[in-house]
Amino acid sequence: MEGSLFDVKSVSMSQVAFMGTTCWSHFSEVGVKIRPPFFSGRGVLPKAFPYSGTSNNAYVSKKAVCSINEEKISTGNYIDQINGKKSSLFSRNMKVLHSIDDEFGGLVVDPKRLPANPNAFASMLRSSLSHWKAKEKKGVWLKLPVERSDLVPVAVKEGFEYHHAERAYVMLTYWLPGGPCMLPANATHQVGVGGFIINDNNEVLVVQEKYCSPASAGLWKIPTGFILESEEIYTGAVREVKEETGIDTEFVEVIAFRHVHNAAFEKSDLFFICMLNPLSSQIMVDDHEIQAAKWMPLVEFVEQPLIQEDSMFKKVIDICIARLHKRYCGLYPYKLVSAFDGKLISLYYNVTHSQEANCVSN
Repeated sequence: MEGSLFDVKSVSMSQVAFMGTTCWSHFSEVGVKIRPPFFSGRGVLPKAFPYSGTSNNAYVSKKAVCSINEEKISTGNYIDQINGKKSSLFSRNMKVLHSIDDEFGGLVVDPKRLPANPNAFASMLRSSLSHWKAKEKKGVWLKLPVERSDLVPVAVKEGFEYHHAERAYVMLTYWLPGGPCMLPANATHQVGVGGFIINDNNEVLVVQEKYCSPASAGLWKIPTGFILESEEIYTGAVREVKEETGIDTEFVEVIAFRHVHNAAFEKSDLFFICMLNPLSSQIMVDDHEIQAAKWMPLVEFVEQPLIQEDSMFKKVIDICIARLHKRYCGLYPYKLVSAFDGKLISLYYNVTHSQEANCVSN
């Protein structure tokens, strides 16, 4: 019946007003704000308020409405009907996770404002996904700190996927539009550096690593390592040499770089060989990762069987020797500002026509 309200019996407007000042006051206590007057229909009675736990034609009684618990209030899809028309009375007050929009039509959830309770998080996450889909958002980035790792299975259950993990957090994503996910994949490469340092006595700075594969046992090699987050290639090379051998150096050029796939953890690997000038000579070995270090005659270094048998090692040494005789030009980083994002970048290239150039091209 069109005029039935809550308990299938007609009620007067005074009863409706009573509910607006008693039952609905409970909603305000749990964070759902209702603007008075509660109903503003012009001479028409509102129908009951279906919620997600009822069928399309079922209506809850006044007592049932007043007893709806906080969890349903914060996550349920509450709507009212006036003369058969639906309005988003409660959708305005539906609790969703705090987030900021990104520049690609997606959003990033604020990791500092996550609910403390996993059940509350699950409810808000479901409501948020519905809300974001209605808003036609695209990708969702959910960063969960290690202290909130209890929320990871909750997010995975709702359809989130692992993207990447660091020491302090795990990043999960959700592609809302459906179809192929257009979010960028996790980083595909790790970046390493090696320093080729030769002194005035034609000796190369070499090390033997404490932990290495059996195939590399006994090999004297140039100091190498991985660059740190937000670290330049040239500063990483200088740092690694200093950490492993105690030798201070200055960057000259990137001589060459190697690109290999399916390396550690099935990632690709970029390795930059850098020419460095020594600024000191006293070696101080890092006992944590280096077995030994020394200045080794270049001829003796090149004649090592493992270097002679490996085409890549041989080519790198040939390039380094050519650079020493100024028959080869490497790459030097020049600082530029990108017009795309205004950031300072390092562009590596060689300049052979400059008066400052200390090499000539073949």
